[in-house]
Amino acid sequence: MSDFGELGAGLPEANDELVDRKILSPNHDERKLPISMVVIHYTEMEDKGFAIERLCDPEAKVSANYLIGKGGEVVRLVPEDKRAWHAGVSYWRGIKDVNSASIGIELDHPGHKYGYCEFPDAQFEALVPLVSRIVKQYDIPRANVVGHSDVAPARKIDPGELFPWDRLAEYGLCLPRPKKLERGDPFDNDASFYLALERFGYDITDGHKAVEAFQRRWRPEKINGEIDGEVRAILFQLLLDRDRGHTR
Repeated sequence: MSDFGELGAGLPEANDELVDRKILSPNHDERKLPISMVVIHYTEMEDKGFAIERLCDPEAKVSANYLIGKGGEVVRLVPEDKRAWHAGVSYWRGIKDVNSASIGIELDHPGHKYGYCEFPDAQFEALVPLVSRIVKQYDIPRANVVGHSDVAPARKIDPGELFPWDRLAEYGLCLPRPKKLERGDPFDNDASFYLALERFGYDITDGHKAVEAFQRRWRPEKINGEIDGEVRAILFQLLLDRDRGHTR
């Protein structure tokens, strides 16, 4: 059975052990940068069949390389060598054309708009080998496996605070949350924190939203956009670990 209703059931088979179906969206163009990132999204749609319809609608002008259903069905929408239109206006670690540098993966999910909830195990279990292959094939650093909210903090909050980054980190596919914080409150003021946040990779044009995005990824139990001692300590540890070469 397809995760995506009648639309999904009619999709052709994909000649790929990790991909169940394929339907090529017209919403793509040529890459201008080598692949160095994975960006994870949620669809935030009520109707599961409509996800494919929208991602393949020329008027919508959005797409992704992959869509994963709640039951674990993986659909290829845009070949990896093409630039899918998933990130929009975005930025990460000096890269402004995130679409060119990344592979976008959409997770079928109601999102915050339609009843935010845990991500199904079957969906996560389909995501892991797909991300693993992509990371290995393109030699993508763990720090560059990110959420949409990381690359577009002023606009987006997906995949959100319930996405299991910790579980993905157990497979070595993204950075783990630091367990040991070597310094309690390392930054003298908010300005120095923002500079460090930018150095780590975030767009700090909207400082409050950037802090929210950082919290959503690294301290999801409390998201308020406020810079506190714990947030400062987490960021400092991430930078310290990176400078030591521990967090590629």
